[in-house]
Amino acid sequence: MSRRSKMIEKIKDLMYQPEYIRNIGIVAHIDHGKTTLSDNLLAGAGMISSELAGDQRFLDFDEQEQARGITIDAANVSMVHKYKDQEYLINLIDTPGHVDFGGDVTRAMRAVDGAVVVVCAVEGIMPQTETVLRQALKENVRPVLFINKVDRLINELKLGDDELQQRFVKIIASANKLIRNMAPEEFKEEWLARVEDGSVAFGSAYHNWAINVPIMQKTGITFKDIFQYCRDDNQKELAQKVPIHNVLLGMVVEHLPSPKVAQAYRVPNIWSGEIDTVEGQGMISTDPDSPLAVMVTNVSIDKHAGEIATGRVYGGTIEKGTEIFFVGSMGKARTQQVGVYMGPERINTDNVPAGNIVAITGAKNAVAGETITTYGTKIAPFESIEHISEPVVTVAVEAKNTKDLPKLIEVLRQVGKEDPTVRVEINEETGEHLISGMGELHLEIIAYRINEKGVEIETSEPIVVYRETVAGKAGPVEGKSPNKHNRFYIDIEPLEDKLFQAIQAGDIKEGRVKGKELTSTFTEYGLPKDEAKKVWDVYNRSLFINMTRGIQYLDEIKELLLEGFESAMEDGPVAREKVMGLKISLKDAKIHEDAVHRGPAQVLPAIRKAVYGSIMLANPTLLEPMQKVFINVPQDYMGAATREIQNRRGQIVDMSQEGDMATVESKVPVAEMFGFAGDIRSAAEGRCLWSTENSGFERLPTELQRNIIKEIRARKGLSPEPYGPDHYIG
Repeated sequence: MSRRSKMIEKIKDLMYQPEYIRNIGIVAHIDHGKTTLSDNLLAGAGMISSELAGDQRFLDFDEQEQARGITIDAANVSMVHKYKDQEYLINLIDTPGHVDFGGDVTRAMRAVDGAVVVVCAVEGIMPQTETVLRQALKENVRPVLFINKVDRLINELKLGDDELQQRFVKIIASANKLIRNMAPEEFKEEWLARVEDGSVAFGSAYHNWAINVPIMQKTGITFKDIFQYCRDDNQKELAQKVPIHNVLLGMVVEHLPSPKVAQAYRVPNIWSGEIDTVEGQGMISTDPDSPLAVMVTNVSIDKHAGEIATGRVYGGTIEKGTEIFFVGSMGKARTQQVGVYMGPERINTDNVPAGNIVAITGAKNAVAGETITTYGTKIAPFESIEHISEPVVTVAVEAKNTKDLPKLIEVLRQVGKEDPTVRVEINEETGEHLISGMGELHLEIIAYRINEKGVEIETSEPIVVYRETVAGKAGPVEGKSPNKHNRFYIDIEPLEDKLFQAIQAGDIKEGRVKGKELTSTFTEYGLPKDEAKKVWDVYNRSLFINMTRGIQYLDEIKELLLEGFESAMEDGPVAREKVMGLKISLKDAKIHEDAVHRGPAQVLPAIRKAVYGSIMLANPTLLEPMQKVFINVPQDYMGAATREIQNRRGQIVDMSQEGDMATVESKVPVAEMFGFAGDIRSAAEGRCLWSTENSGFERLPTELQRNIIKEIRARKGLSPEPYGPDHYIG
């Protein structure tokens, strides 16, 4: 039996022993060494040659990933490792580090129980490191810390003993500060990264060695020896004495939880059902015989097999050939194959029990965030996956050949399914196809993949996505239905900052409010109690509150009112951009007693007019997306770097200095960031490192408002000036 066949047999066997399974993600800032580290684990499991580990980047198997030298898609691999005479099944997800592909990290964190946070010893904890660590902790995923590229501190920066120690202390303290702030209350102390217990390791993924305290005690190798090996350029021998996969594996097995342990505290956090039901208890105890509960975390399209859904089996066992039910979309499908990933290929196993990560062929029309169960079974859905950033850059897409148009629409829908952070808008009326993504690189990759699927396309220059809001108050504003028999009166004002932040952070979930379920949460974030009890809807970070009393027939048209409010929030009056950050209160209503005269054709336009009119009277304003920009540059080039920021309407937020290197932290509008990569390189003559992080939306300067609104309206084929408020009233 070949080595590969033996491993497949072991995987099939270990799948049913959840205490010997570890589901882990490798997360880090871009270029800190995640994929190189994954290579070492694969080499340790005998899946690739140990000679190539570090160079091969086995999990970057996509053509674009190899060409650009970065990870774009989260890659899954299952492997068997032996540790202290016991074999363990490690289901590993290697995640991207580039800010444009942060959505993959968020989705991967729903599938795993533990994360190896990789930090470059030279650069330290960078913005994206903080972001991915936050994403992990938000999903109750336990972190351990690997400080990579230690050899560079010794050989390139020539740091001494004390300086090395100070550098490490600073990195560990920064990570622990985040863990203290964000870990679940009961694990705040237990999850801290500590050198003494081995939950922090140091090493070089490229040179295949690592150490932590338990390994130092076992082998007798100290930091003094490591200095010597690095300075003598003898890291090969060091890698034989302390191979990185042994250290990492020990850290993963000892400190990261098995599904049996993790599901007990993760399921109540990510599943919306009652824990004391049969399916709830089945998930808590990782029972393969309980009702099926799978959380889909990713969907990809395979040329030969069609749609492949990747997900975590939290309860029951998924089998090939069974009929499955999608809880969210109420659809059904039949599984053709189920199995596990081994990097670029899938291994079919006929069934996959609770506690594992599964690849499902045949789950047609599944989307990321969907809950799968057996057809005929009723189960509550998993909580939706909250992506922390949203698309801010858009391109218009056109097929080069008109005959490809039907295929383009199909491919665009596929792209939207494969990557839920991409927003695809197909306007059948104007024939315009728009794709919105996280940044220039994200859209470049999407365009490349559309071409790959056999449709040649042309894309427009990138367009920035704006948001509409108000700066003042207005009301009551009247909205009349076309038949004049129904009237609604609303007040409008900006949403309090505390509430806005809570919705943005996911502390208040978006969606229609059932009864008074969120009253205490709203009051906690500063909404007056009389309003908190009457919130009907949270949508686009805006609230719709019913402040009326005793209005007849209001409950019967409630759904229509909310539909009208939501459609107005999707498509604002100023520039047809999304609206956010509003508090809309329904103050009074006059509703016709005959149901025929208060149908959708009457209520929807009336409520939309009232919302639009009040926005136009309350000092409407545009918000533009911002990015935090971090630049690491030698002291001599600091002036050139700050000038580059200021020329782009950027604000310098912070400046610090370490040795002869300066760090500039700034905030720049996304609209001004096009071409920044080339310009900052020329300004610093190539001697700088820079990274960005999304920073939400801020008000566009008043002097730019008018021109930008005109530009957007012209692009969308609208009249140059937004209508005055009178157009929307009555």
